[in-house]
Amino acid sequence: MSRYKVLVDSSVWIDYFKNGNYPELDFLIEEELACINELILTEIAPLLKKKKKDDLLEGLRAIEKIPLNIDWEIIRHYQLANLKTGINKVGIPDLIILQQVIDEKISLFSLDKHFRMMKEHLHFDLFNFNR
Repeated sequence: MSRYKVLVDSSVWIDYFKNGNYPELDFLIEEELACINELILTEIAPLLKKKKKDDLLEGLRAIEKIPLNIDWEIIRHYQLANLKTGINKVGIPDLIILQQVIDEKISLFSLDKHFRMMKEHLHFDLFNFNR
């Protein structure tokens, strides 16, 4: 990728829409550094539709989407590495997000603690934010 990009996880979007106080995310959006994928959009879109938040959904759809190229062998490798280091209950969607972040060499903005735990042994860039 030619510019620094940050994949914004659904945990951040949900909290952002609920609480609205994320200057870091506002900056990433304004500078066109934030990106999502279809998996993250699919996690959030039904809730926004149900709550009739079409304006928020349209805003999300306007953010750059990074195509997913799932490599199931790598996903299994990451899950095994997690299990060997005592990290349990990481869902397949999060492993897919992890694979994309590592493959695309982009940063991840997530509030999920297991990403911080996986960073220790899987070596990817976790966006640093002040929370």
